Amino acid sequence: MDNIIIIAISALGGLGLIMAIILYFIANKFKVFEDPKIDEVEEALPSANCGGCGFPGCRAYAEAAVNSAKENGHLEGLNCPVGGNEVSQAMGKILGFEVEAKAPMIAVIRCNGSHTNSPEKVDYEGATSCAFAHALYAGEGGCMHGCLGLGDCVDSCDFDAIHMNPETGLPEVNDKCTACGACVIACPRDIIELRKKGPKDKRIFVSCINQEKGAPAKKNCTVACIGCSKCLKECKFDAITITSFLAYIDFEKCTLCRKCVEVCPTTAIHEINFKPRKPRPAKPKVAAPKSDSSVARKTKTEGEAPVSKKPVEKVTTEKTIDNKDNKE
Repeated sequence: MDNIIIIAISALGGLGLIMAIILYFIANKFKVFEDPKIDEVEEALPSANCGGCGFPGCRAYAEAAVNSAKENGHLEGLNCPVGGNEVSQAMGKILGFEVEAKAPMIAVIRCNGSHTNSPEKVDYEGATSCAFAHALYAGEGGCMHGCLGLGDCVDSCDFDAIHMNPETGLPEVNDKCTACGACVIACPRDIIELRKKGPKDKRIFVSCINQEKGAPAKKNCTVACIGCSKCLKECKFDAITITSFLAYIDFEKCTLCRKCVEVCPTTAIHEINFKPRKPRPAKPKVAAPKSDSSVARKTKTEGEAPVSKKPVEKVTTEKTIDNKDNKE
């Protein structure tokens, strides 16, 4: 009995030893070398794993950054929106080169179809999902391009940076926004856009994406862009383009002069974090041109002497006859 146990233990031990040796050689054969800088870069990242960089997680982004630094010598096209410039500079030090600072971005809501501006025409009862409602109907206000107000963007945000305003029925973005782009992807109508924060958080953009003509657009929303081209004519910096009756302001070219805001007839262009405008002085009324008769009356009343006319002498036939008799 003891011999059987000893033989069994020896057999299992020998089999385990053989398998361990085989696994050792296989591991060495297919061993993948990993740059230790990947771990350093991953530690410098905020570990949000939000996907805003375009990769499934911070580890994948760190691997892509190290490989790009080796092969290309730069990190062009790679950006961690959550970490911002501080993380980019830390990565540059680890990888051995300078990283160009990028302007901070923020999400903006390009729709102003509130309950007041776009009154409800139907009452929706169904799944509380914008993606689901988008496939069913145009929206409670009738605008087939506007915000559905069911909060898919809010659910997608991991940073508590966007909330629904119960009074307007529209989402609002706060300073916690990291420009990760999750809300942009979640919105089925593409009304959310990442734009530069601008100097002192000042920015100007068209808060509308409606591409219908003026009359149908205003029928569903009183503040819709109607493609009137007034802003396009006013802009001196080629920052505004109009496509399919919709104006768009390029934040790379915009100088924040605010002239386009003044001429917009529907107030579709929004200006954020600007000081209130000073009231303009009233223009003096221009008097209507007066007629010649009124000018003549004015001259008479001012005491100017009227032009005198010489009396016309009347010559009668009798007087002529008397003169002839006297001569004779």
